Amino acid sequence: MRWSPSLRLESLREQNARLVTRSARRYLRAAGFSVLAELPLPGGRRADLVALAADGALRIVEVKSSLADFRADRIWMDYRLHCDRFYFAIPCDLSEEAFPADAGLIVADAHGAMLAREAPAHKLAPASRKAMLLRFAGAAAERLHHALHRDEF
Repeated sequence: MRWSPSLRLESLREQNARLVTRSARRYLRAAGFSVLAELPLPGGRRADLVALAADGALRIVEVKSSLADFRADRIWMDYRLHCDRFYFAIPCDLSEEAFPADAGLIVADAHGAMLAREAPAHKLAPASRKAMLLRFAGAAAERLHHALHRDEF
Protein backbone atom coordinates (compact mmCIF):
# COMPACT_ATOMS: atom_id res chain seq x y z
CA MET A 1 0.00 0.00 0.00
CA ARG A 2 1.35 3.40 -0.95
CA TRP A 3 1.45 6.26 1.51
CA SER A 4 -0.81 9.19 0.75
CA PRO A 5 -1.86 12.33 2.62
CA SER A 6 -5.39 10.95 2.97
CA LEU A 7 -4.05 7.76 4.63
CA ARG A 8 -2.01 9.89 7.03
CA LEU A 9 -5.07 12.00 7.88
CA GLU A 10 -7.17 8.86 8.49
CA SER A 11 -4.45 7.46 10.71
CA LEU A 12 -4.40 10.67 12.76
CA ARG A 13 -8.20 10.61 13.08
CA GLU A 14 -8.13 6.98 14.24
CA GLN A 15 -5.41 7.75 16.78
CA ASN A 16 -7.35 10.80 17.99
CA ALA A 17 -10.51 8.68 18.37
CA ARG A 18 -8.59 6.05 20.38
CA LEU A 19 -7.17 8.70 22.71
CA VAL A 20 -10.56 10.35 23.24
CA THR A 21 -12.18 6.96 23.85
CA ARG A 22 -9.51 5.93 26.35
CA SER A 23 -9.71 9.21 28.29
CA ALA A 24 -13.53 9.23 28.30
CA ARG A 25 -13.53 5.63 29.57
CA ARG A 26 -11.07 6.56 32.34
CA TYR A 27 -13.21 9.56 33.28
CA LEU A 28 -16.33 7.38 33.55
CA ARG A 29 -14.49 4.73 35.61
CA ALA A 30 -13.21 7.43 37.98
CA ALA A 31 -16.81 8.67 38.32
CA GLY A 32 -17.86 5.21 39.53
CA PHE A 33 -19.30 3.66 36.36
CA SER A 34 -18.70 0.20 34.96
CA VAL A 35 -17.82 0.74 31.30
CA LEU A 36 -17.86 -1.42 28.19
CA ALA A 37 -16.53 -0.31 24.83
CA GLU A 38 -18.10 -1.31 21.51
CA LEU A 39 -21.25 -2.82 23.01
CA PRO A 40 -23.60 -4.23 20.37
CA LEU A 41 -27.08 -2.70 20.59
CA PRO A 42 -30.41 -3.99 19.33
CA GLY A 43 -30.59 -3.43 15.60
CA GLY A 44 -26.94 -4.27 14.98
CA ARG A 45 -25.32 -0.96 15.87
CA ARG A 46 -22.46 -0.64 18.36
CA ALA A 47 -22.15 2.00 21.05
CA ASP A 48 -18.62 3.34 21.48
CA LEU A 49 -18.96 3.36 25.29
CA VAL A 50 -21.77 2.22 27.57
CA ALA A 51 -21.52 3.18 31.23
CA LEU A 52 -23.54 1.49 33.96
CA ALA A 53 -24.10 3.27 37.30
CA ALA A 54 -24.54 1.46 40.61
CA ASP A 55 -28.26 2.32 40.54
CA GLY A 56 -28.72 0.72 37.09
CA ALA A 57 -28.74 3.99 35.11
CA LEU A 58 -27.21 3.66 31.66
CA ARG A 59 -25.22 6.20 29.70
CA ILE A 60 -24.05 5.91 26.11
CA VAL A 61 -21.07 7.89 24.87
CA GLU A 62 -20.50 8.38 21.15
CA VAL A 63 -16.91 9.33 20.31
CA LYS A 64 -16.44 11.86 17.52
CA SER A 65 -12.89 12.54 16.36
CA SER A 66 -13.73 15.42 14.05
CA LEU A 67 -16.54 17.63 12.85
CA ALA A 68 -16.62 15.67 9.60
CA ASP A 69 -17.09 12.47 11.62
CA PHE A 70 -20.04 14.04 13.43
CA ARG A 71 -21.66 15.38 10.25
CA ALA A 72 -21.31 12.08 8.40
CA ASP A 73 -22.93 9.97 11.13
CA ARG A 74 -26.53 10.42 12.27
CA ILE A 75 -27.12 6.94 13.71
CA TRP A 76 -26.31 8.30 17.17
CA MET A 77 -29.89 9.59 17.39
CA ASP A 78 -31.06 5.98 17.77
CA TYR A 79 -28.73 5.45 20.74
CA ARG A 80 -31.01 7.55 22.94
CA LEU A 81 -33.51 4.68 22.86
CA HIS A 82 -31.03 2.52 24.81
CA CYS A 83 -29.84 4.81 27.61
CA ASP A 84 -30.95 7.23 30.30
CA ARG A 85 -28.40 9.86 29.22
CA PHE A 86 -26.54 10.34 25.94
CA TYR A 87 -23.15 12.04 25.50
CA PHE A 88 -20.60 12.88 22.86
CA ALA A 89 -16.91 12.60 23.69
CA ILE A 90 -14.84 14.96 21.57
CA PRO A 91 -11.24 16.15 21.34
CA CYS A 92 -10.33 19.44 23.01
CA ASP A 93 -9.84 21.20 19.69
CA LEU A 94 -13.43 20.72 18.50
CA SER A 95 -16.02 23.42 19.06
CA GLU A 96 -18.58 22.41 21.66
CA GLU A 97 -21.20 24.57 19.92
CA ALA A 98 -21.22 22.20 16.93
CA PHE A 99 -22.84 19.46 19.04
CA PRO A 100 -26.53 19.30 19.97
CA ALA A 101 -27.44 21.03 23.22
CA ASP A 102 -29.73 18.14 24.18
CA ALA A 103 -26.75 15.77 24.47
CA GLY A 104 -24.08 15.72 27.13
CA LEU A 105 -20.51 16.52 26.23
CA ILE A 106 -17.23 15.05 27.45
CA VAL A 107 -14.10 16.84 26.27
CA ALA A 108 -10.97 14.69 26.19
CA ASP A 109 -7.38 14.48 25.09
CA ALA A 110 -4.53 12.00 25.59
CA HIS A 111 -4.15 13.03 29.23
CA GLY A 112 -7.69 13.07 30.56
CA ALA A 113 -11.31 14.09 30.14
CA MET A 114 -13.86 16.33 31.78
CA LEU A 115 -17.60 16.75 31.68
CA ALA A 116 -18.30 19.94 29.76
CA ARG A 117 -22.10 19.56 29.67
CA GLU A 118 -24.42 17.20 31.51
CA ALA A 119 -26.90 15.25 29.42
CA PRO A 120 -30.60 15.58 30.11
CA ALA A 121 -32.17 12.49 31.64
CA HIS A 122 -34.58 10.40 29.56
CA LYS A 123 -35.68 7.45 31.67
CA LEU A 124 -35.61 4.13 29.88
CA ALA A 125 -38.77 2.05 29.87
CA PRO A 126 -38.45 -0.94 32.25
CA ALA A 127 -38.37 -3.52 29.43
CA SER A 128 -35.69 -1.58 27.55
CA ARG A 129 -33.63 -1.21 30.74
CA LYS A 130 -33.84 -4.95 31.42
CA ALA A 131 -32.80 -5.77 27.86
CA MET A 132 -29.82 -3.39 28.03
CA LEU A 133 -28.74 -4.65 31.46
CA LEU A 134 -28.82 -8.25 30.21
CA ARG A 135 -26.87 -7.22 27.10
CA PHE A 136 -24.29 -5.39 29.24
CA ALA A 137 -23.93 -8.28 31.69
CA GLY A 138 -23.64 -10.88 28.95
CA ALA A 139 -20.98 -8.93 27.07
CA ALA A 140 -19.03 -8.29 30.29
CA ALA A 141 -19.11 -11.99 31.22
CA GLU A 142 -17.97 -13.05 27.72
CA ARG A 143 -15.11 -10.56 27.72
CA LEU A 144 -13.98 -11.67 31.17
CA HIS A 145 -14.09 -15.31 30.13
CA HIS A 146 -11.99 -14.59 27.03
CA ALA A 147 -9.50 -12.56 29.06
CA LEU A 148 -9.10 -15.32 31.65
CA HIS A 149 -9.02 -18.22 29.20
CA ARG A 150 -7.15 -16.91 26.16
CA ASP A 151 -5.08 -20.05 25.93
CA GLU A 152 -8.21 -22.20 25.38
CA PHE A 153 -9.05 -20.56 22.06
